[in-house]
Amino acid sequence: MNTTAPVQLTLDGPVAVLTLHRPDRLNAWTTQMEDLYFDHLADLAADADVRAVIVTGAGRGFCAGADMDELTTLTQADATDTAARRPQTFPLTVPKPIIAAVNGPCAGIGLVQALMCDVRIAAEDAKFTTAFSRLGLIAEHGLSWLLAKHVGLGNALDLLISSRVVTAKEAREIGLVSSVCPAERLLPVAMDYARSLATGISPGSMATMKAQLYEHYGLTLADALLRSNELMLRSFAGTDFVEGIAAFRQRRAPAFPGISRDPGDAAT
Repeated sequence: MNTTAPVQLTLDGPVAVLTLHRPDRLNAWTTQMEDLYFDHLADLAADADVRAVIVTGAGRGFCAGADMDELTTLTQADATDTAARRPQTFPLTVPKPIIAAVNGPCAGIGLVQALMCDVRIAAEDAKFTTAFSRLGLIAEHGLSWLLAKHVGLGNALDLLISSRVVTAKEAREIGLVSSVCPAERLLPVAMDYARSLATGISPGSMATMKAQLYEHYGLTLADALLRSNELMLRSFAGTDFVEGIAAFRQRRAPAFPGISRDPGDAAT
């Protein structure tokens, strides 16, 4: 393992842990970190042995936002180049559950990355801020859409225009995170949740349902129902359904196969 890499990968059975690793800068986001993070996610999507992913930060923070040294030297050409890279929504296309274990400050693009995960668990001392308006910026990387979906339009407007700091308690109350736990329990809680998904849930079902939720959100109920019915019929004919029923009847744990798919390949 390259211990100086800005993103560290460790494997614990079927669970992968990605750690943002610039602790001296509260894991401030850089293009190098982004490239490596997305590369790891692409590799994990293709690894049938990996069934769930945890993302956390090294040291005292999750991600304090963009690295200011890099941000202040950004040119128009750099911005154009960034637009040609993989989008920040890339994690949403990864056909495996991604769990953010938010262990401290989570700001700006750090908040974007947390929201691009499927489930967020926060330490009691974690803090959140959009931060963009204090820098004369806008709601970047689709945050205007994604934040409103999670916390509602009114709360999203409040958090974006004020850039105020939100505690973990308030984040739980408004739906920004799924649960809150003591800091020393954060990784064990996240790992227990990830293992429960990895050992008892169909990877194929998780991949399809994740794609359904993100892709069907903007559809009418009638269109979502039509697509869901097609997928339901396909699932009835699948081997995972046969195994799930057999495991239920035999009162044993299911033995679902892993999946290896490129991001975005989950059929919807």
